[in-house]
Amino acid sequence: MKKLLLLFIGVLSMSNFYAQEVQDAVRFSQDEIKGTARFRAMSGAFGALGGDMSAVSINPAGSAIFNNSHASITLATENIDNDVRYFNGLNNSSNSEFGVNQTGIVFVFNNTNTNSDWGKFALSFNYDQSSNYDDNWFASGTNTSSVDSYFLANAQGLRLDEISALPGETISEAYQDIGSVFGFAHQQAFLGYESFILEPQSDTDDNTVYTSNVAPGTFDQEFDYAATGYNGKFSFNLATQYQENLYFGLNINSHIINYDKSTYFFEGNTNTGSTVNEIGFENVLSTTGSGFSFQLGGIAKLSEEVRIGLTYNSPTWLTIAEETTQYIATIRDDNGAAVTTTIDPLVVNIFPEYKLQTPAKITGSAALVFGKKGLISFDYSRKDYGNTKFKPESDSFFMTQNNFISNNLKAATTYKLGGEYRHKQFSFRGGYRFEESPYNDIRIIGDLTGYSLGLGYNFGNTKLDVSFDQSQRTSDYQFFDAGFTDAATIDAKNTNVMVSLGFRL
Repeated sequence: MKKLLLLFIGVLSMSNFYAQEVQDAVRFSQDEIKGTARFRAMSGAFGALGGDMSAVSINPAGSAIFNNSHASITLATENIDNDVRYFNGLNNSSNSEFGVNQTGIVFVFNNTNTNSDWGKFALSFNYDQSSNYDDNWFASGTNTSSVDSYFLANAQGLRLDEISALPGETISEAYQDIGSVFGFAHQQAFLGYESFILEPQSDTDDNTVYTSNVAPGTFDQEFDYAATGYNGKFSFNLATQYQENLYFGLNINSHIINYDKSTYFFEGNTNTGSTVNEIGFENVLSTTGSGFSFQLGGIAKLSEEVRIGLTYNSPTWLTIAEETTQYIATIRDDNGAAVTTTIDPLVVNIFPEYKLQTPAKITGSAALVFGKKGLISFDYSRKDYGNTKFKPESDSFFMTQNNFISNNLKAATTYKLGGEYRHKQFSFRGGYRFEESPYNDIRIIGDLTGYSLGLGYNFGNTKLDVSFDQSQRTSDYQFFDAGFTDAATIDAKNTNVMVSLGFRL
């Protein structure tokens, strides 16, 4: 029978068990509109320009810049290269995918009342992929710390009868019951105890002190990371032109999150006195979410050449649900014989839904337009990640997480610069962007830098655009959140090629 059919379902109480961490809050708070090829070719510096479907996702007033109804669709090839350093190990991985990351349509209605100050109205619907979570990498190296510290950190102070199976109780039943009654730390301690990593000081129910069956020394360690998923945004837009030079707009956004992550940690040692010589620990997380946000924006033409824009992005109010499964196996020396112990609970831990409020963002923009020859555009954005909040805020666990967020995350600024030069039916484009780290400690997530290039051709009622962009960022990935807190350093390079087809309707 397939393993999937054997899974138990463990529903865990709100006060006892959580999968979410601060890194999840940051992940779901970051947004990088993939957008149309023209938008990407200019590094997204479109806040004062409009006239592009993805520009409407940056400044909702942008749809009123269109003179005619318009539709577009964008295909993308995305690639991420990771150089992963972990102690004395260096590994490289690459992951590519192809898909549709933008599609939208705008309808423009001209006001037939010539005495009105309101010139035209625009109504649009658009989908943009905000983030792509597809990624995989591998880390390996020799460490002097063992993963046993993770299980010890969770077990110390807990009663033995709260982290072990009762007489006649199966591993699945014990794992599920311990998680439901006591929570996450108890479950991790249970895995460590039942796999023989932990040794109680005394074999009594009230024991609360544990030692490790892994002796000090050196440890060959490996870590596999594989993730899939995306953060998408569906936008309903209304915009209008007032007199000749003012444009106003509103976006109502619906967000959807799908994120699946699988990690596997392996450790081996030949240390003298070590009873446990190999440990394999697998964790699988599945996250789904939905949410709501809105945007208010305006664009002003100060002259024929100068335009400015201002946009307010509200917080995004997300409702998130998560599930996890775990598995651990060890090989130990039992009087000279190698004995394998496998603890596979076959339990899906289902967490209660929780709320996440991501921070608001302000974007100021300016552009110089040189008639039909071209343009230069600049966007400046500020988002305070310290305002990210797990909810309900009255929950003790969320209070701890939110305090950590406010103390360790900061306001991050983003700069985008783009340009376009037109010659007959051709458009030549380029751009640069810089995004600050959301962390006070930039070793956790570093600053991002990127550049872009693009080419467009105007057939009249149809436009074809192609873009290439690349960005780089260095970050540390911490394998576990307690005890064993070593991290791999990842130098990630993202490369995207976009092809957009636009139609005048």
